[in-house]
Amino acid sequence: MKSLFFGGVHPEGRKELSACVPLAAMALPAQAAVLLRQHIGAPCKPLVSVGDTVCMGQKIGDGEGLCVPVHAPVSGVVVGIEDRPHPGGGTCPAILIKNDFLDTPAPALKPYSHPELLSPAELVSILREAGIVGMGGAAFPTDVKAKTGMNQVDTLILNACECEPYITADDVLLRTRPGDVLRGLALLARILTPGRVVVAIEDNKPEAAALLRERMADFPGTELKVLPTRYPQGAEKQLIQAVTGRQVPSGGLPRDVGCAVFNAATAVAVCRAVYEGMPVIERVVTVTGEGVKQPRNLIVRVGASFLEVIAAAGGLTDSVWKVLSGGPMMGVAQGDLSVPVTKAVNAVVCLSSAQNGEEAHPVCIRCGKCLEVCPMGLEPLYLYRYSNAGDLDALGRLHLRDCIECGCCAYACPGKLPLVEGFRAGKRALKEGAK
Repeated sequence: MKSLFFGGVHPEGRKELSACVPLAAMALPAQAAVLLRQHIGAPCKPLVSVGDTVCMGQKIGDGEGLCVPVHAPVSGVVVGIEDRPHPGGGTCPAILIKNDFLDTPAPALKPYSHPELLSPAELVSILREAGIVGMGGAAFPTDVKAKTGMNQVDTLILNACECEPYITADDVLLRTRPGDVLRGLALLARILTPGRVVVAIEDNKPEAAALLRERMADFPGTELKVLPTRYPQGAEKQLIQAVTGRQVPSGGLPRDVGCAVFNAATAVAVCRAVYEGMPVIERVVTVTGEGVKQPRNLIVRVGASFLEVIAAAGGLTDSVWKVLSGGPMMGVAQGDLSVPVTKAVNAVVCLSSAQNGEEAHPVCIRCGKCLEVCPMGLEPLYLYRYSNAGDLDALGRLHLRDCIECGCCAYACPGKLPLVEGFRAGKRALKEGAK
C-alpha cells in the first residue's frame, strides 16, 4: 500500500506486553514531588510555602506568558521546595508534598453545571486553569493551541495512533473511557468550530476502533479514520499528511494548513476539567518492557517517582539495561529513578540487555537508508556530520530545526550511529548561537 506520509519505519510493536485491561490505580505516593516545569514555556513559580497545608487539586504553582499551572496531586503538607531530576533531563525546582492520604479535595473542584452554555472563551480559560498540556509527550499548553486555532482551523484531528513501540496508555484509555475521549473532543470542537472532526487511529488497535465507532453515534459529524500502522504516524505533521494530504511547511505549524491535532489523553483531561472540575493531577502511564516483571498500565498521580511506578509493576528484572521516559524510539534514558512523573510522561519503558543495540564503534557506511526513512525529508547523514563539526551555518541550511527526533534514521542505520543524540546537540548549539 502507498505510504500516507514520507519515510517511516515498522519497528516491532511489543504492545502485547502491557495491553491488558482493566486499568488499575497505583497506590498513592507517600510524598509527591511536583515539578514546576511540566510544559513547554516558562516554568511555574510556587504559590505555596514550606509548612502550608494543601488540598488535592489545589493550584500550587503558576506563572505568566506561555505557562500553565500545576496542582497538588494529593492533600497534605508542603515539606520542601527544592531541585529534583526532570524526566526530560537536568533538574527543576519541585514542590514536595507529604501525603496525608485523606485526598481532601480543594473547594474549587466542582463540575460546571451547564457545560453546553459555556462560550469558547470560557472553555479556553477552563483548560488553562486545569493545567492541561499535550499529554502524548509534547506538553504544549492546550489552551494556547486551542485559542490560536480559533477561526483558523477547518480540520480537528484526535490523535489516537500511539505509534511508538511498547506504549499502550492511549489504547487502554480508548478501550476503557471512549465516551470521555469523544466528549473531550466535542468540547475542543466547540472552541475551534472546524468543518471536519476526525479520530485517527492505527489498524493495530481494532478493539479501540470498534468501541469508538460504536460511541460515535452520540457524536454526529465525527468520523473515524483507521490508518495502516506505520511509525511515526502519531507525529502531528505526519498525521496531518496521512489524514488530509496537506503538508505543514518548513518552520510552520498545523494551523498554517488549517489543522489542529490533540492527543487522546489530552481529550480526556479536557472532559474531566469541564464535567468534573478536575485539573491534571494524574494520568495513565504504561510501565513495560522486558526489564520489568509485570508490564501494565497504571493510573499514576503526578509527582510519584519512577521507582514507585516500577515497583507497582513488580519491580525490575535482573536483566534490565536501560529505563526510559517514553518509548524506545524517542524516549529519554533515566539515570536517577527518583525522577517524578509529570503530565507528559506516558510511559516508563524498561529494556533488558537483550534489547541493547548499541555499537562500541559506530560507523557510517554511506548506504543512504537514513535518507529513505526520514519522515521530514531531511539528510540525517550530513546533519550528523555537521553537528559533530559544529557547523551551524550548514545545520541551518539543511533545516535541522525541522527534525522531529523520531529516531527513524537511527533505527534504520546499519552502522548504529547515535544520530538523534547528534541532532539534539546540534539543536542546542543552534539555540545558543542565536542568543
